Amino acid sequence: MHYKQNNKERKSYVQGLRPFGSTLPRRIRGILKKNGYNYYEIISKWNILVGDEISKCSYPKSMKMTKEDSKTTLIIGVERGNEIIIEYSKNKIINKINSYFGYKLINEIRLLTINSEKKKVKKNKNSYKFSKNLDKKISLVKNKEIKKSLSQLLNAINND
Repeated sequence: MHYKQNNKERKSYVQGLRPFGSTLPRRIRGILKKNGYNYYEIISKWNILVGDEISKCSYPKSMKMTKEDSKTTLIIGVERGNEIIIEYSKNKIINKINSYFGYKLINEIRLLTINSEKKKVKKNKNSYKFSKNLDKKISLVKNKEIKKSLSQLLNAINND
């Protein structure tokens, strides 16, 4: 056994072997201590955990924990108009998530209303000049297939 002097470690190791946790960067260790892997699991399996009806109108926004990790709050972003559906199914969501993990991870759910309307983008006056310049450059392309696909792409962009 020996001590490593210069790497801020105080534990002794046999033949240079180290625990996996000590090889991770500090930021990642902090996330793992705060149960970041649980939040990742909730995000990645949101459809499976809560079902299609709830997942279409909501998504997990963040997870807040107390210092003792005894009380965890899941903040869910909900589209405007669908708050009632999520409000009535809070207990169901909590039960499904807790049963997935096998222990009481989530104690409370808070809702955050989000506007789901897409903002209309106004076209610039310069966009016409831009597309004209691209038309000229596309006409200089010698390969017929590439020329055709580029012109279709430009048409799709302009029609959008």
